[in-house]
Amino acid sequence: MSSRVTPLTQLVERLTGDDDSRLCRDISDEACREQPGNFVRHLLAALGNKLADELSNARLILPWLMGAIGAPVWMVGLLVPIREAGALLPQLLIAGYIRLRAVRKWVWVLGGIVQAVGALALALLALFGQGSWAGALVLVALTGLSLGRGLSSVATKDVLGKTIAKQRRGTLMGWSAGIAGALTLLVGAAFVLLGNHPGAAAIAVLLLAAAAGWLLNALCAALIHEAPGATDGGANAWESVKEGLGLMRRDRRFLHFNLARALLLSSALALPYLALLGQQNSGTDLTSLGILIVTSGLAGMVAGPIWGRLADRSSRRVMRTSAVGAALCCLAGAACGLLPASIRESVWPYAAVYGLLMIAHAGIRLGRKTYVVDLADSDTRALYVAFSNTFTGIVMLILGLVLGGLAQWLGSAGLLLILALLGAAAAVSAHALAEVET
Repeated sequence: MSSRVTPLTQLVERLTGDDDSRLCRDISDEACREQPGNFVRHLLAALGNKLADELSNARLILPWLMGAIGAPVWMVGLLVPIREAGALLPQLLIAGYIRLRAVRKWVWVLGGIVQAVGALALALLALFGQGSWAGALVLVALTGLSLGRGLSSVATKDVLGKTIAKQRRGTLMGWSAGIAGALTLLVGAAFVLLGNHPGAAAIAVLLLAAAAGWLLNALCAALIHEAPGATDGGANAWESVKEGLGLMRRDRRFLHFNLARALLLSSALALPYLALLGQQNSGTDLTSLGILIVTSGLAGMVAGPIWGRLADRSSRRVMRTSAVGAALCCLAGAACGLLPASIRESVWPYAAVYGLLMIAHAGIRLGRKTYVVDLADSDTRALYVAFSNTFTGIVMLILGLVLGGLAQWLGSAGLLLILALLGAAAAVSAHALAEVET
């Protein structure tokens, strides 16, 4: 192994806080030699992906798009389930396909391109769409985008596990989240300054930028140096389901992780209801949207690198701490309805709680991503990730339908109280998980 120190290795060592980026765990010597360059490529790819995710956010941006084109209100309720479950449910089929490929980054590249095309279609609908037909096409484009996300999700984690050593993966994801948060902050600030003037054109610009982010993601993925891996173990979807269920029975840590992850969905499900509370009380203008985007960007910029570094030490503790924070934020969001009218009818209290909940949600996402990658080995990682995501997609659809019905009866504030209880249960479950970083 080469011992030559280059500016690239020095950069990676500075980002990770390690004295020697050429010392590796859990990857081959060849991957270790390529790690500094691959770290930067992964970082830029993840940055493009995270920025694109923020700029096409189904919890904020796409509801505003639906309102701008005059789509029926009931279609807005389908955005988050399609965005999340559409990406998660097909992943066992994708995992079986990926395991037949010796070099898996090209599946990642395909996923990035599909997402870019979906974002471009959404941008065109923002400019030229109107009414129910445009709303239906938004859902179609979002479905395609979500399927592309599913392709990338499994492949990204598998390639990450092959090319980046243990105890550096969470740091990498944390830095990308932090930088993407800073860029999102600038976008939101521009919206606040422009107020109501941009209209649908502003949403189109955001979605075009999202398409560019996914093209950057695909380009950087294509440039990653990935050594060919084993191709045995490929299976069709049903065989993968049986194998995944078998893993849940044999590996109690994997079973426990999936149960904890299901409870941790409370943070993701709470965000749109909190945003809805703010929208109902402060209005739907772009200034309010800009303030929420700024809040989201600040949260990502601050939380990402910190959670990433902590996840490399103990992703279990990150999930537990974040779940406690999410439960408290849900309680605070519900309590906003008790504020005096002059404060309650401003976007600021909701934006403050939304930002804190985003910080907790970022920790949950980074913690569970790092946990499942570190729990598995190179032979089982793709199946672990895919089965966990498919299981979570099913749970999300069920919870989404149940909570949607409860929201009609209890209202957003009442639903946040239920989600606070789920967050507390998630914290208890995450606390009991086994450590996988030691």
